[in-house]
Order: sequence, then C-alpha cells, then structure tokens
Amino acid sequence: MDETGLGEPLAALARRIRACRICRDAPRGAPLPHEPRPVFRISRTARLCICSQAPGTRVHASGTPFTDASGDRLRDWLGVTSDEFYDVSRIAIVPMGFCFPGLDAKGGDLPPRRECAPAWRAGLFEALPQFELVVLVGSYAQSWHLGGRVKGSLTETVAHWRDYLSPGGGTSYLPTPHPSWRNNGWLRRQPWFAAEVLPYLRAEVRRLLLPA
Repeated sequence: MDETGLGEPLAALARRIRACRICRDAPRGAPLPHEPRPVFRISRTARLCICSQAPGTRVHASGTPFTDASGDRLRDWLGVTSDEFYDVSRIAIVPMGFCFPGLDAKGGDLPPRRECAPAWRAGLFEALPQFELVVLVGSYAQSWHLGGRVKGSLTETVAHWRDYLSPGGGTSYLPTPHPSWRNNGWLRRQPWFAAEVLPYLRAEVRRLLLPA
C-alpha cells in the first residue's frame, strides 16, 4: 500500500502498522506461524470503509484484500466494479486483523489475532473521521464496532441493521455476514438480506462514491 498523499501523521501511523510484528514478537498465545504481512487500505478521502475479518491465504500472498471468491461476492453486494472497489481514494478496507492468522486443524482460517485490534484500531479510526458508512463484515467487526449494541447472534444483528444507521449525520454502521461460500446456506435461509439490506447498501455506496 502506498502512503503517498496520506499526509502526516496518518502516513506515519500506516508505516508503523505495516512494520508491526507484535503477533510474532509479543504474542497473546502462540506466535503467528509465518512472517507478518499487514494488509489494509486507507486514505483521507474515502467515505466508505469495509471492516472485514482478516486476510486469507490468497490475500496474504497477493498483499491485496479480497482477491478471492469472497471478494467477488462482496463487490456484487456493494454493486461496484473491481476498479471502484480498489480505488482507495473512495473505499477504505480495514480488517479486524491486518495479517493472515493461519489455518486451523480443518484447514479453515483462524480468527483474527487478538493483539491487532487493541493495538491499532482506535488510533486508526480516530485518524479517519471522514467515514460516513462502515460496513461490518462478520461478527468480529460487529462486536468491536457495535459493542453492547450487538444482538444475540449475527443473524439478529444483521436483521436489526436499521438500528445502526445514523440518518441525522455521523457514521452509520451496516452489519453483514461474511461473503464466504460457507454462508451460502445462511443466505438461502435469510432472503430478506438480499431483498432489503442489499438495495440500501448499493444505493449508499453509489452515493458515497460520488465526489464529496
């Protein structure tokens, strides 16, 4: 990620995050089993932020977020092209864990590293006050950003999506499931997500992609 145009001190913060090694050098539990490679995209102008879980194996290899089938589905949910999605001047991408956390015994991705969000998240979002909509992809992002306002389950939280909007100004939050194929069953059982949430999300994304 190029910090050109971020300005100081945001560029300095981005450089510190890119150089972070706490999951290897000061881990909470077992250290990260590979070299850290933080993946995120920020700018001073993006009004839309995607808060996802953590990079997967393909993203760890490419260094670019959502270069996988989940990214294809997420871009469809947002109603954007690949060029629009990767225009960092308009869309920021800030996962809960910046580095690929590794795989569990069944070959699935481990949860985001516990060291990452407490170390960086509050300061980073304080430095990015321009966000008008933050899309919370999955339960980890929802728990962090919504705190005590989350419902009893991810399904309930997403079903109450209107509760987290801020129509009078300020930052709105919109919870979604993860776009992984593992959630195909969830999407079939929750047709209201495609019928109600996605049209609103796409309309807001179109609005936010226009010049401020």
